[in-house]
Amino acid sequence: MSSVGSILTNQGALDALNSITNTSNTNNTLEQELSSGLQINSPADNPAGYITAQGFTSQLNGITQATSNANQGISLLQTAQGALTQQISIVQSLNSIAVQAANGTQTAQEESSLQNVVTQLTSQVSTIASQTQFNNINLLDGSFKGIQFQVGANEGQTISLSISGTSAADIGLNASKVKSGAGSAVFNTTTTGASSASGAISLNIAGAAPTGLYSAGTVGVTGSGGGTATATATADSSAKALAASFNTQSGTSGVSAQATTQISFDLTAATAGSIGYAFKIKGSGSSTQTLSAKTATDLVAQINGDTGTTGITAALTTGTGGTTQLTLTQSNGANIAISGVTEGSLTTLGGTAKTLKATASAAANTATESSAALIQGQVQFQSASSFTVANGADIGVGSASNLTSLSSINVTTTAGANTAINVVKYALQSLSNSGGQLGAVQQRLQASVNNLNTTSENVTNALGVVQDANIPQVSNSLTQAQIQAQAGVAALKSSTTLQQSYLSLLP
Repeated sequence: MSSVGSILTNQGALDALNSITNTSNTNNTLEQELSSGLQINSPADNPAGYITAQGFTSQLNGITQATSNANQGISLLQTAQGALTQQISIVQSLNSIAVQAANGTQTAQEESSLQNVVTQLTSQVSTIASQTQFNNINLLDGSFKGIQFQVGANEGQTISLSISGTSAADIGLNASKVKSGAGSAVFNTTTTGASSASGAISLNIAGAAPTGLYSAGTVGVTGSGGGTATATATADSSAKALAASFNTQSGTSGVSAQATTQISFDLTAATAGSIGYAFKIKGSGSSTQTLSAKTATDLVAQINGDTGTTGITAALTTGTGGTTQLTLTQSNGANIAISGVTEGSLTTLGGTAKTLKATASAAANTATESSAALIQGQVQFQSASSFTVANGADIGVGSASNLTSLSSINVTTTAGANTAINVVKYALQSLSNSGGQLGAVQQRLQASVNNLNTTSENVTNALGVVQDANIPQVSNSLTQAQIQAQAGVAALKSSTTLQQSYLSLLP
């Protein structure tokens, strides 16, 4: 402190001036807070708070952009869904046409006209698939794979989407390939007599090459979604039982199973005796039907007369060379057991001929002559999407599915129309599955938007707590600072007046 009465050092003035400087700085800071509405206008105001505020600001910016991204994704999905709706409408029309064409009242000209309509409609399905775009991005041609929507402020906060191709060539019936060709059955024979050949032999329905026998083992079917269904086969399994086992698991695998048992024979009447045909047949789980018929027509009538019990139907056709052919069908895929052949003979068609007939002695039995046989059916797997089969050889099917596409359907014949009905069924399922997938992803995106909005609100509040100025408090503080500044100026003036009075002491 300076000496009392000094005119060189005015301690009071210095104190007043220092107070005015501090008060002026406070005034400037408070006025900046009032004008900006922020209590942190630079790192110097609050270094720790500044760092926190920048973190919140970065998160808010990311959330804002992520919300925009999600809304764009919703618009994209709505575009794809609109196109799928149009495709489904077209395929529904194709279903009606296929059902109409399968009716026997259509003339050849009408069937041809229906096929022309089918061709135009399937082409339109493909046109929609190739032309549906969002921001010049193709959506339904199969190229939209592994696309992600960034729906969060941070890395990894994404939703991924792939859309399968929906052109007429991409949708339809995915079915297992019968190992030796479509429509095969397994023919498991037994022989008697010391000179008989041991073991079983395999056979297809008319005209196809032989398949392998059913083998003991576990067969697995894995759908496109990764779900797997399994069933255990044995040497004497029925296609019906296997298909039922797979179908109980179709909700997991996405693959259904169909079973049918069918086999064709050449009929040769016995050369001796008054009975034309005499043998027994049995469907799986049913009673045995004893047959005795003079003619092939009588034989068919007897078999069909007991279909309600055996589940077996019979039909006659004329084969190459005018031979009479008998076709036995068990539409549910149950085994057909034939035994007790005492009159006539039944020679299987396709592959190596195998004959069931009566023999004069046990020694006459060979691998191609037997009085009993177990005929096993064929399991076929079907799905709207591709699938794989593990150990399919155990039941006579290939390891992968084959697609019969919507673009290949032909309704100019009854058989073609029947096939078209099934193909259209699975094409609709494929489109519906795609629509369901898009709908689920849209719900996820909408939920993400809602969550982002909630998060944005909470983060904005948190940021406000850190950096927003308390206006009433700042206003009050500014008033106090202004008063202090005025008092400081008065004090400075007062200290200057006292020092000037010392000059009156000079002579």
